Amino acid sequence: MLSLELCERAALAENPVTDGPASVESPTATPAVSGCANASGTLATDGSSTKDDSARSRIRWPWRLSSRRLIVLAAIVLGVRIFVGEASVVPTASMEGTILVGDHLFMDKLLYGPEIPLVHWRLPVLKTIHRGDIIVFRYPKDPSETFLKRVTALGGDQLQIRNGVLYVNSQPVLEPYAVHHPPVHSPEESWGPTVVPEGQLFVMGDNRDNSSDSRDWGFVPMNNVIGEPLFVYWSYDAPTSRWLDENPRHRISFYASIAENFFSNTRWNRTGMLL
Repeated sequence: MLSLELCERAALAENPVTDGPASVESPTATPAVSGCANASGTLATDGSSTKDDSARSRIRWPWRLSSRRLIVLAAIVLGVRIFVGEASVVPTASMEGTILVGDHLFMDKLLYGPEIPLVHWRLPVLKTIHRGDIIVFRYPKDPSETFLKRVTALGGDQLQIRNGVLYVNSQPVLEPYAVHHPPVHSPEESWGPTVVPEGQLFVMGDNRDNSSDSRDWGFVPMNNVIGEPLFVYWSYDAPTSRWLDENPRHRISFYASIAENFFSNTRWNRTGMLL
């Protein structure tokens, strides 16, 4: 309205009035007003279009940014899981004494030559495995399963168990972490002697009388090793049967019980424990 009023005054100024009636009916005033009105209308239309475009861009940009962030975050998480490490839970008691049922561990994979997906190439192994190391490896009988055991002998070592004592290269090995339950003279407490082939490992659980290990199914190829546990980030006290039960209804019930008993059943003294 303001712009239209200014146009009318400019038109009257360009056409001086000599006579009252003639000035009112002057044909030159109308085009000026009409032209200014058109210009004003055009400007108003352009402004409205600009506002609509900016509103749409404001709606689109946050969505684009959030989508990009999600993609980048997913790529980072996937890369960490494949090449750096991952979390896992221990459902059995084969390492009891060192690692308990319900311990949730963070595993280091980076130093053990992680495998590149699809092409199945492995990066160089950066860490040498020693006797006494706890390792994570693919079960030789079924590579889809992952096991956690302690290395007791390397390739070329002669190994024997006599009366519950481990001998490597005819020398007794001090194992303060090993757990023995009576009777000591069980079949597992006397084993060997045997020589570990090159490129293979002999592994056992710390819970010597309750562990399925190399004494049962043989040696572990070095290429099957995928990592080592670093620390316990959470430990929850629940029996093996609950962790291994795959029934969907039982799993839901188990998760509900965890939510209900989280504070009372969490082993807080194990949180952050280094292995």
